[in-house]
Amino acid sequence: MGLTNKIDFALLFTVKRANPNGDPLNGNRPRIDYDGFGEVSDVCLKRKLRNRLQDMGEAIFVQSDDRKDDAYKSLKERAEACKAVMQYSDGKHREEFAQAACVQWFDVRAFGQVFAYKKLGAASDVSVGVRGPVSIQSAVSVSPVLLSEMQITKSVNNEPSAKESGGKSSDTMGTKHRVDFGLYLAYGSINTQLAQKTGFSDEDAEKLHQALISLFENDASSARPDGSMEVMQVYWWKHNSAIGQYSSAKVHRSLQVKTKEGIDPRSWEDYDITLAPLKGLTPEIYDGV
Repeated sequence: MGLTNKIDFALLFTVKRANPNGDPLNGNRPRIDYDGFGEVSDVCLKRKLRNRLQDMGEAIFVQSDDRKDDAYKSLKERAEACKAVMQYSDGKHREEFAQAACVQWFDVRAFGQVFAYKKLGAASDVSVGVRGPVSIQSAVSVSPVLLSEMQITKSVNNEPSAKESGGKSSDTMGTKHRVDFGLYLAYGSINTQLAQKTGFSDEDAEKLHQALISLFENDASSARPDGSMEVMQVYWWKHNSAIGQYSSAKVHRSLQVKTKEGIDPRSWEDYDITLAPLKGLTPEIYDGV
């Protein structure tokens, strides 16, 4: 049984001296728009959600190489190893293939997935698209962010150095980029119509909810040290019907986050949060772990 009530949600998190989402086309600097507002892509947020759900014991199809819990080297290999899915890989049972994949993997029934593989196993070519009910927008900082750079050196050489032949080895130079401080806001929704098709249930919604609250657990790296990114609040609007009392745009717009007047924001306390009332729809508000 799929989700019974439409859900909208919002995520507020802070970034302190960290790179929340580097742009590979811009020297891995933190993403910012032309007005100086920081951004974290929806793809990045979904990656973190997949990681948290995997930590919670859920089966995930799109796994990171450094977090794999199986021996498969590609998505194709992971799909081929699933007999419940492979029995429908003859190219003639696309709907059954999609349904079996949704049953098998949480992220497929939540976010959707495109299965487009040549000669999957011993079967013919497979091309199946699954539309997921969970949509997440990119997170955008409430106010413009200030980027800083730090020059670094790495003393360990990857190849034999000139020092072995009597010369002097050279250190590897590099640059680390970070956001000094930023409060980011992301919106999302869960569509009941698509949830019915993929089998995304109320229980799945609750697991996603818990993953949002603990989004940055086990997410530390050199660019994002432990404690540098923190979920502050999660707003969870559960409508009283499948179609919902209000549009997602109106629900998201009801949450307003602004910098306090005359303050250059440097902490969570430097912002004012207001919630416009919506008749018959009040969000549950949760603090991050």
